[in-house]
Amino acid sequence: MQTEGAAQLDGKGRSVYDVRPAGPNTSDWQVAIDDYHRYEEDLDLMQAMHMNMYRLQISWSRVVPDGDGEFNQAGIAFYDRLIDACIARGITPMVCLYHFDMPLALAKKYNGFMSRHTVDAFVRFGQAMIAHFHDRVKYWLVFNEHNLYFTDEVFNISGYLKGEKTLPEMYQIFHHTMLAHARLDAFVHQTYPDVKIGGMLAYTPIYPQDADPKTIFAARQLDEFLNNNLNSAYVNGHYSPEVWRYIKRAGLQFDWQPDDAKVLAQQHADFIAFSYYRSAVVDATKIPDGTPVNRYLAHSFEENSFVPQTEWGWAIDPLGLRNVITKLYDQYQVPVFPVENGIGIHETWDGKHPIDDTARIDYHRAHIQAMQAAMFEDGAEVLGYLGWGLIDIPSSHADMEKRYGAVYVNRGNHDLRDLRRVPKKSFYWFQQVFGSNGEKL
Repeated sequence: MQTEGAAQLDGKGRSVYDVRPAGPNTSDWQVAIDDYHRYEEDLDLMQAMHMNMYRLQISWSRVVPDGDGEFNQAGIAFYDRLIDACIARGITPMVCLYHFDMPLALAKKYNGFMSRHTVDAFVRFGQAMIAHFHDRVKYWLVFNEHNLYFTDEVFNISGYLKGEKTLPEMYQIFHHTMLAHARLDAFVHQTYPDVKIGGMLAYTPIYPQDADPKTIFAARQLDEFLNNNLNSAYVNGHYSPEVWRYIKRAGLQFDWQPDDAKVLAQQHADFIAFSYYRSAVVDATKIPDGTPVNRYLAHSFEENSFVPQTEWGWAIDPLGLRNVITKLYDQYQVPVFPVENGIGIHETWDGKHPIDDTARIDYHRAHIQAMQAAMFEDGAEVLGYLGWGLIDIPSSHADMEKRYGAVYVNRGNHDLRDLRRVPKKSFYWFQQVFGSNGEKL
């Protein structure tokens, strides 16, 4: 939904994003950057920048307009064209199956992933896409930033339209998505042994504010609930013992059924993927007693005074990326894959000169060097590095003016302008970095 546009073309059904209106500082989702019609141009830019992998999403509502009914062959044909165009340019496609945009019909009828019917519908969609594209797509992700489903953000990204946003509901939606992931993991490994599938987190390392043991303990709890719990399931097939103890102690009812343990046990991740943008700090003194770990960050998400911040207040912490890569590989002994990394900057174009985004170059250089150290000094196995992103797109919260790309797209939140693609200074830097496989930084 952040790239394609064409929200009502060629049989696409509506998703929950398609009906969200623009706000004072946000866009609607009808056009995005019109990649549906301009993907050849955008792939040419990727090829010129020497990119050799592109992570894309297959829109559930474009392929199955109502989520659980007939497949839309025109929608599948679009992804055939897109994926074939990637391969023709030497670009390996990686597909993510769900990036927050639930088919609206399933959200209205079943409250999204609150229902096991939606789980079944999603697995049906996912299996059909893997079966159709397995000969061309060898790398798959199921849910984008899956650990967000274990926070209150779950109620914005799961097709949830009604309810009290309770903790048991959070756990139920999260559990349902983990079951869906596990079933698709098993399908891949049982059916297509040459295809790789992994889980993906939004990895924001949380540091303790100080040496107060309570704060150090809170930071460790956050890592366990929001990161280790999922990775343990992806790699070892079960939830964290600490999370299970909390569930039992709190008496949470979240639709656990007798065969669910067997479903989860089928998981065997080929890699662990994650997004990484920043680190943050927690201060336990600001967290009210009795707050569940899943909601700690609603009370304390502090600025790190030891590192610089972006204009959005996000910490710029390259060493944090090295720490995450090394920690994940040492702990789980499967390859690690950072599939999002970038910096949002407010940028304007004068209509003539390339935008000087030296800050973006500095950010990516430092993070690539941190990854290099994790690999060649710490010994981590890393499959690759994907930035967010090649090109300016609306952010996940619909802000077109928070720009991440090496290519400027000439539109604002409310003014589409001409959608012209304009390489920034960083485009030419990435060209030499990717062309030399990181030798020329």
